[in-house]
Amino acid sequence: MKNLRPAEVIAELPVAPADYARRLAEGVGARSVEIDALVDRFASGWALDRLPAVDRQLLRLATYELLAEPAVPAAVVIDEAVELAKTFSTEESGRYVNGVLAAIGRQLGRIEGIEAAGPAPLAAPAPAPRRPGALGAVRASPRARR
Repeated sequence: MKNLRPAEVIAELPVAPADYARRLAEGVGARSVEIDALVDRFASGWALDRLPAVDRQLLRLATYELLAEPAVPAAVVIDEAVELAKTFSTEESGRYVNGVLAAIGRQLGRIEGIEAAGPAPLAAPAPAPRRPGALGAVRASPRARR
């Protein structure tokens, strides 16, 4: 089914999809150049064609929703894409998809108040240094030792 327009694929389905699913598929197809340019801009370190296929398609679908479905909250769009990425793609995909979509959402004015330029880093943050007197340094009382 490669190189077919979404409307052609939908017409071949044995069961008609829901109207919203149809609108999403056709919208992604109609705005694919614009969507791919946005994803490519914020997919730091990755060429669009090198992304895992599931991630690439989730990013395209969610980007369309961020562009064209203002009634759907950006947080819902991003959360659903992240959960699908975690379930159906690589171990790191959820965080990566979240970072790319958050950057796109900010660019489109759908997310405010968070500053960042791209996907979340893949390395875990360093643990906070321990301070003297922190809870972890509390000693047992002399009675507890008996």
